[in-house]
Amino acid sequence: MIPGQFQYYRPATTAEAIGLMAKLGDDARPLAGGHSLIPMMKLRLATPEHLVDLHGIASLKGIRREGDRIVIGAMTTQHDLLASDEIAKMLPILHETSLLIADPQVRYMGTIGGNVANGDPGNDMPALMMTLGATYHLEGQGGVRQVPAAEFYQGAYFTALEPGEILTAIAVPTPAANHGYAYEKLKRKIGDYATAAAAVVLTMSGGKVATCSIGLTNLSETALLADEAAKAVIGTSLDDASLKRAAAAAEAIMSPAGDGRGSPEYRKYVGGIMVIRALQHAAARAK
Repeated sequence: MIPGQFQYYRPATTAEAIGLMAKLGDDARPLAGGHSLIPMMKLRLATPEHLVDLHGIASLKGIRREGDRIVIGAMTTQHDLLASDEIAKMLPILHETSLLIADPQVRYMGTIGGNVANGDPGNDMPALMMTLGATYHLEGQGGVRQVPAAEFYQGAYFTALEPGEILTAIAVPTPAANHGYAYEKLKRKIGDYATAAAAVVLTMSGGKVATCSIGLTNLSETALLADEAAKAVIGTSLDDASLKRAAAAAEAIMSPAGDGRGSPEYRKYVGGIMVIRALQHAAARAK
């Protein structure tokens, strides 16, 4: 289908974009990569009267180091992440996950800000950002707010963004130098959303798990942080029993919908398998 009519704006600064969003009100939507919004507009599931294109705002792009954090501009594309030596060195799980998003055409246009801000439970970055302990920078006419990724998602397509606010950057603490990481994703074909996916970041000490964080993608109406599953493996050598406990704890918080990817029971089952695989893969990488 063809989207309904809308007015198009291309601001040059964040302040200009925020001003437009405030002036145009609830009928305006910011446009990042467009891979979620435009299809919804074509299906008339979203009918904004105004689109505020963020591509002309240079300050929303780029990757920089700020102390013990990596700050990524919201309009940085997945291709930019894959091309960044800083990301490959300091946040290799972000590089790995970006490579699993859709296909090269999508990654050239899809932005990290759009991926995390849309509130789509099928997007890969929200669970990863929660796993990494990331913070989102939100800007509106009321000023700047910093919201932890773990507190940002309220329901499918519902987030902590207030009317008129724009997500401008993502700050990610740099993991320990000896950390292990993995993003395990099951999908039907290239370009598809995950049937189930799990992100793991951990550290090992003396052959046992010292710290662990686990995130889950497309297994509920929002991305999930599986705290109890992570606790189940801390202090263990990731033996079969502890892995099974972690998978069971993760499955306990999953509530996937049944769809063309499988029944809820099947998706929970493979979600547990993704958790086990991610834990094993991450531990093998830890130094």
